Amino acid sequence: MKRREFFALGAALGGGPWPATGAEHPRKDPPRGGTTLALDGERQFWREAAHYQKLPESRVECRLCPRRCQVADQENGWCGVRLNERGTYYTTVFGRPVTIANDPIEKKPLFHYKPGSLTLSLATAGCNFECLFCQNWEISQFRPEQIPARYGFVSPEDLVELAKRQGSRSLSFTYAEPVVFFEYALATARASKAAGLPGVMISNGFIESAPMDELLQELGAVKIDFKAFDDKFYQRQCRGTLEPVLRTMERIRKAGVWLELVHLTVPTLNDDAEQAKRLCGWVLEKLGPDVPVHFTRFHPTYKLKNLPATPPATLERQYDIARKAGLRYAYLGNLPGHEGENTRCHGCRETLIRRVGFTVLENRLREGKCPKCGEKIPGVWS
Repeated sequence: MKRREFFALGAALGGGPWPATGAEHPRKDPPRGGTTLALDGERQFWREAAHYQKLPESRVECRLCPRRCQVADQENGWCGVRLNERGTYYTTVFGRPVTIANDPIEKKPLFHYKPGSLTLSLATAGCNFECLFCQNWEISQFRPEQIPARYGFVSPEDLVELAKRQGSRSLSFTYAEPVVFFEYALATARASKAAGLPGVMISNGFIESAPMDELLQELGAVKIDFKAFDDKFYQRQCRGTLEPVLRTMERIRKAGVWLELVHLTVPTLNDDAEQAKRLCGWVLEKLGPDVPVHFTRFHPTYKLKNLPATPPATLERQYDIARKAGLRYAYLGNLPGHEGENTRCHGCRETLIRRVGFTVLENRLREGKCPKCGEKIPGVWS
């Protein structure tokens, strides 16, 4: 990136991410795979992909996510951002973010990781799911050639320098799905870690073990969207499967990387009490009581505009289920001003961090401990 463009980019931050506005949605019934348009200038964003196997007749098998796409010459994988050219597989989005913003870490949401800090947040086009309720479908459900490369080529080093200038304390791979821009995310996480700025991954968790292990060596925190404790929900609403996501969450926890979970509660689809009990029971057994779980409010969007917003009472019921199951840190999201946004000590129930939306109003923690009873609160606080 040229120096003048770099400073212009820095000046543009603060107004939130720039989605692919003004473009027609390309997928009424989204086709996957197919051929990428060979547009002038796009090849600068190509790099040979990691985690794939060459097959006979110039075919390849992608081993990045559990889809294990087998891709013919001159065709894309399911995510739309990886291309086979004469038996070599390429990522087509290295250095090609379509949105960059300096967000509060609470927006991810991460409540036990550097609260009150800013995180430089970015995404490329593409996703390996198609969630019918996706809040960022203008990014995730487009191919890169359908969204202008408004920033030009942005190297990992550019991002690190920008984060420092913006006062960010971390870099987040978010909005769409970092799994599909694995090579860019990994290179950026390595550069940011070397500069003392940890990488943060906001993901659906649908990734194979080997690439996840590579990322975990560089990341400071991961937030997983735990969409339902129901494989049929994953298949019908996300075009994915549950089991690989469960494996990923266990892997993150065992690696010692800070983990939080979000359950977007969609009326009539994943909001029943029995499923919430099963979800919370699995988290307690496999991940432990200290992993924060955020139950967040759905708003009608993308292909589920026919459904109502989640009633606050439904989220409050899920909060109560989580607490009764033994989870120490349950939260409610997309309900600004609700008591369920606050962090309370699991020992004495003292309010430790007060929030409204993405804003921290008060943080009473003292070196990660409750000032009243001295209980150590799990998280990364500095």
